[in-house]
Amino acid sequence: MTERDRPPPEAFLRAAAQEGLGRLKIFLGAAPGVGKTYEMLSEGAAQRRDGTDVVIGVVETHGRAETEALTKGQEIVPRREIAYEGRTLYEMDIDAILARRPKLVLVDELAHTNAPGSRHAKRYQDVEELLAAGIHVYSTINIQHVESLNDVIASFTRVRVRETVPDSILEAAEIEVVDIPPDELIQRLKDGKVYLPQEATRALAHFFSKSNLSALRELALRRAAQAVDAQMLDHVRANALGGTWAGSERIIVAISEQPGADGLVRATKRIADALHAPWTVVHVETPRGQQLGKDDHRRIAATLNLATQLGAAVATVPETSVVEGLKRYAVDARATLIVVGKSARSRWFELRHGSVVDRLVRETPGIAVHVLPTETAAAASVRIRQPGTWGARSGYAWMLLMVAVVTAAASALLSILELGNVALLYLLPVMASASLFGLRTGIAAGLVSSLAYNFFFLPPVGTLSVDNPENVVSLIVLLGVAAATSQLTARVRVQADLAAAGARANATLAGFLRRLTSLGDRTEVQRTICAEIGRLFDLRTALLEPTTTGLVVQASTSPDTRLEAMEMAAAQWVQDTGKPAGRGSGTLAASEWLFMPLTAGGHTLAVIGLAREDGGDPLRSDQLPLLTNLLDQAALALERLRLEAEMRDLETVRERDRLRSALLSSVSHDLRTPLTSVLAAARQLRGGYTPELVETIESEALRLNRFVSNLLDMARVEAGALKLRTEPTDLTDAVAAAVHDMRTTLAGHHINLEVPPSLPLVLVDPQLFHHCLLNLLDNAGRYGDPGTPITIRGERRVGELVLHVVDTGPGLPPGTETEVFERFRRLEGSDRSPSGTGLGLAIVRGFAEAMGITARAGNRADSGGADFSLIFPEALLVREHEASEDE
Repeated sequence: MTERDRPPPEAFLRAAAQEGLGRLKIFLGAAPGVGKTYEMLSEGAAQRRDGTDVVIGVVETHGRAETEALTKGQEIVPRREIAYEGRTLYEMDIDAILARRPKLVLVDELAHTNAPGSRHAKRYQDVEELLAAGIHVYSTINIQHVESLNDVIASFTRVRVRETVPDSILEAAEIEVVDIPPDELIQRLKDGKVYLPQEATRALAHFFSKSNLSALRELALRRAAQAVDAQMLDHVRANALGGTWAGSERIIVAISEQPGADGLVRATKRIADALHAPWTVVHVETPRGQQLGKDDHRRIAATLNLATQLGAAVATVPETSVVEGLKRYAVDARATLIVVGKSARSRWFELRHGSVVDRLVRETPGIAVHVLPTETAAAASVRIRQPGTWGARSGYAWMLLMVAVVTAAASALLSILELGNVALLYLLPVMASASLFGLRTGIAAGLVSSLAYNFFFLPPVGTLSVDNPENVVSLIVLLGVAAATSQLTARVRVQADLAAAGARANATLAGFLRRLTSLGDRTEVQRTICAEIGRLFDLRTALLEPTTTGLVVQASTSPDTRLEAMEMAAAQWVQDTGKPAGRGSGTLAASEWLFMPLTAGGHTLAVIGLAREDGGDPLRSDQLPLLTNLLDQAALALERLRLEAEMRDLETVRERDRLRSALLSSVSHDLRTPLTSVLAAARQLRGGYTPELVETIESEALRLNRFVSNLLDMARVEAGALKLRTEPTDLTDAVAAAVHDMRTTLAGHHINLEVPPSLPLVLVDPQLFHHCLLNLLDNAGRYGDPGTPITIRGERRVGELVLHVVDTGPGLPPGTETEVFERFRRLEGSDRSPSGTGLGLAIVRGFAEAMGITARAGNRADSGGADFSLIFPEALLVREHEASEDE
């Protein structure tokens, strides 16, 4: 199997991506009423009779009796009810279909917009989810709902459809055109089979005119043909089938630097429009392109820009010759027609280089060649030969030196070599000269070598005459072999240069992409894009992005870059249209800058401006392919950063919603409970004063106060607004004060204080530390078993001091030792309903970390219960002499 007979890797990737997916079949119509839904239901019923598991996901009969009759006897998945602005809307229940998991589901009106609150905004997105689940789908759509045709249809129907479907949906689907003649559809409309009589009269006067229906019918048939042709080409390429497979016309037009290329493009546009065929403008880059001047490159670039504006695809193909490049591209594109220009050439030129047109006709069987005349030879002959066409002088000098060296070596070895072998030695400078300095230098080496061989070795030696006829033959053979060797060596060198150029371009792209992907900051990415493109093409560059106030220069190669009004107008036009503008293009060409779009996902993300210091054209035609690839990679990098920013914003919104929900739940629970007790005690006070009621009010008010304090403290922790006032603090006094303030909450628990007075003082903020102890004790009181002791123990370790708060409750579930310190995290696993906001331990960790203390959680090793500890590092411990000095 040759390289061209082997299926491309992309075909295997596409086939692998389709594994396990459902197939989509679309019934395409030119207008409402042609019978799309009827045809879909008919085929669904036929599939059901053949044993296929078929259900109806959603169908719109619009009151048509014959359509409703087809739904009888078929399984219909009930629609889902959605309440919206006081009304009840009914949408396809995608979850019910996925749970039912039929083989085939019928989904009417693919372009439908779902009601607010649905999982997907569009029905075609529901269909994509069904296909991803391996369910086959039949669906319907009218041609005016196709995204790419929306503007065209609106231009003659005066009706713009808001519900559209991306073209990619149709390109991946099997299409069946449901078609009836316009007169028949109009009659159906008059008979009331499409709309109600009042609506039908209005539709006949506007959308359903015969001219509109005819145009819509043509667009539907043409769009279906394009989709079928694209699918056929995918199949042909995937199976490496030969031939053009001319189901429809596919045109390529070859352009060069010759005058008249723009006329060739315009003529091809007219041919493509007449044949309704896609067309591509191809420029073949040969080694001769290195000899072109600025005017030639400018002419090629202008022609490619013109082709883009006229709607053509453009391609640049590197190859050793124009014919080989066109042949290769025509085979890959399965072209059916090649358009070339025939310029007037001299007989001598055609004898030396051959005729491109004649070779194409001979070497491309099965492909039509359309030849158009271009400008006359007089116009073409004004081109000035570029310097260096015959090679550099240094190359000829090296060639003469190599011939001299070989001549000297042959003279020294003449006693042991035959005369024929001496001739072979002269092939060495020929091959070296052709490989290093080009074909013409190689041919010159062959001539000089023949003269040297004749002068120094063929008798009579020292003259250019030859006595022996055999030596004449040897001399002619040497000259012929030298010329052939020069030709082959030069061709190999050209191919190697092309391969090296391709490798350099690939390496440039890889390095550019590697640098962009390593950056996570948008500003750095913008600067890198400008710097790298400016360095590679020796240009001034500026990157502009849209803001609320318009386009703004975000990065440039020069900090003093200023764009005038014309430049900004060109950049804005690029942002709006997604097409190049400025110098060298067909729009606002008076600008000194060339502006090009950075497009990804169908949107123009940014605009890059290019300019030369000397005011010349920014780019040559041979630089356009590399620049286009670089801009594509740059656009993908900017799109990646945009999506990452959106994901971060989305995560922030989700976290904010989660915290808001948790806070509301917490507030509703923890405010209602103490308020209920306060209100009940207040009512009882009306009947008589009792100390117990006053104590209840006081304790519950303190509980409310602690709750509000926790909310405020958590806000201070998150805002980073804590201000520390550290001072040496005695742990014994601090613990005793906290236990005293929590005496009501800890009622029923025995408190074991095991904090030795010999422990050193600690450098903490007394108020924050007091809040930490209050929350730890509150947590122990709520989760410790009633009547069980709570132990507060301090111990001195090597390099640190640890204060434990230990309860005898159920302990912490495995794996939650870190989670308990998260905001609004409530401990589950207890047989009692957990209370509290879930903020207390988060505040403990926040305050502790602010003071340099480590907060940890775990379970007791000896028995059930949790062990919360505060670890003070050596830096927070106050030695005795330091404490006495402070006193």
